[in-house]
Amino acid sequence: MFVSDLRHFLDLPDDAPGPARKMADHLSNIVRAATAVPAGASWVSALPCRRRPERRPCPGRMSLCRLDVPARIEWHCTTCDDDGVISGWEGSHFDLRAPGSAAAPPSAVEIPVSDEVLAALRDLLLLDAACERLVYRARASEAGAVLTADEAGLEELVGFVAAEANHEPNRRRQQRLDHAYEVLSDALEAMSPSPPREH
Repeated sequence: MFVSDLRHFLDLPDDAPGPARKMADHLSNIVRAATAVPAGASWVSALPCRRRPERRPCPGRMSLCRLDVPARIEWHCTTCDDDGVISGWEGSHFDLRAPGSAAAPPSAVEIPVSDEVLAALRDLLLLDAACERLVYRARASEAGAVLTADEAGLEELVGFVAAEANHEPNRRRQQRLDHAYEVLSDALEAMSPSPPREH
């Protein structure tokens, strides 16, 4: 079990070794996901496992449980034996807890997305806290991942994706964002009620 204090991974120096940076990214994503939903219950997030047994990506997902008293996040891979506990995350910029409940709104629907689309959404730089919660509370599914959002939340996320895609100089990343935009726009269109027909 990997027991960690997130404060030790914040503000790593520029010359920090690559493995330390990868671990920092892994732990910070776990904290984002665990704090994007209400505390207390275990759930399987869409976050992939970090391990590469026999040089192949582990197909597992991160199963998470957050306890607020005492403050700790427990995580483990659904496939391999990778697991750990994180402390020291409260109040960090990865802490996405919302005032009141962080649960999805009652009018939210499930939107299937691929792992590639979700990875592009996690890489967005300009998300507000509400959209970050929407992205990081994505759950694992047999086909990839499932976002849970209402129409207003999805519309806001689509706007962030469009804005970042329009200003992205890297062609490959822009293509990933454009694809994510198309997928989310189609889902948003499906959620919008059709206009009444004229007689």
